[in-house]
Amino acid sequence: MEQLEMMEKYGHEQVVFCSNVESGLRAIIAIHDTTLGPALGGTRMWNYQSAGLALNDVLRLSRGMTYKAAVAGLNLGGGKAVIIGDSATQKNESLFRTFGKFVDGLGGRYITAEDVGTDVSDMEFVRMETKYVTGISKALGGSGDPSPVTAYGVYVGMKACAKERWGSDSLRGKKIAVQGAGQVARYLCEHLYSEGAEIFITDIVDDKIKRVLETVKAHVIKPEEIYGIDADIFSPNALGAIINDKTLPKFKCEIIAGGANNQLEDEDKHGKILVDKGILYAPDYVINAGGLINVANEIEGYRQDRAMKQAEGIYEIVKKIFEISKEQNIPTHVASNKLAEERLAKIGSIRKIYSAHSTTYGRIGEIMQK
Repeated sequence: MEQLEMMEKYGHEQVVFCSNVESGLRAIIAIHDTTLGPALGGTRMWNYQSAGLALNDVLRLSRGMTYKAAVAGLNLGGGKAVIIGDSATQKNESLFRTFGKFVDGLGGRYITAEDVGTDVSDMEFVRMETKYVTGISKALGGSGDPSPVTAYGVYVGMKACAKERWGSDSLRGKKIAVQGAGQVARYLCEHLYSEGAEIFITDIVDDKIKRVLETVKAHVIKPEEIYGIDADIFSPNALGAIINDKTLPKFKCEIIAGGANNQLEDEDKHGKILVDKGILYAPDYVINAGGLINVANEIEGYRQDRAMKQAEGIYEIVKKIFEISKEQNIPTHVASNKLAEERLAKIGSIRKIYSAHSTTYGRIGEIMQK
């Protein structure tokens, strides 16, 4: 599919390809929609097998950020960036400062932050070249690692799922299969363990699992076995597209609720199969919105207590989506899209009024000067 056709498919405003031989930078910045405000979204560094796969990923991720901001009630648009490369071996100051130059060239239409494969220290290099960056260290006036707020949002969203399915939001005694043992998963597991849930965890990196086990008790499962665990809840917290033709027949859970982005490989097809299987699905960009809420607070002057309070609201948002899903007899991911699109349309109409008035007053000013 041609690049412009892919942009039109997802409704993007702008896609920027970034290349710099000296630093080794190969990146793509995607701005999906700026109706609600400047596009904010993290920069992911991943060793994509091709530029086409990187483009497809950044387009899907940036679209999800638009919907995430809209549902969360934030005055931000959706954007995302990907850097093609191995985050374990190819990171350097020059790479991220060069990337910062490209971000700065967009004049504030895109604000970046950390994501998979990048961290606070990388964003500090970016900050040397642009002010349009969040997720910087607390020492520099930022919010630091957004993972605690993301994890808390996933946790309260999971409790809302439990309330919908079992009539109680208690997770005590529930068997929860956690895929991924990164920062978000680690904080999530601490919440789950404190409430008395039984945790099954997996990751392709053993050291990440060891770190989780320092604070919680959990059963360690092989990566390929996590889908078939006889658990109440499956919580994906690694990469996306893990709900697909191969994994769906293996699921024995009643709820899927996790922090990973783009969990449905094919939204329409696999979202419907989940409904047919009777599995309650918490739309990913809704339940993992805590990270965006966290960095959005940084723009206004960061306070973690305020960010955590806003993330707590994910509970009610998830409940609202379930209500829409039942009332209109549609899958939950479609219900969340509708909720986001309604806000985009309402705020978009306000912007149009503002633009019309600005034009009118501008013309009146010209007439009066004459």
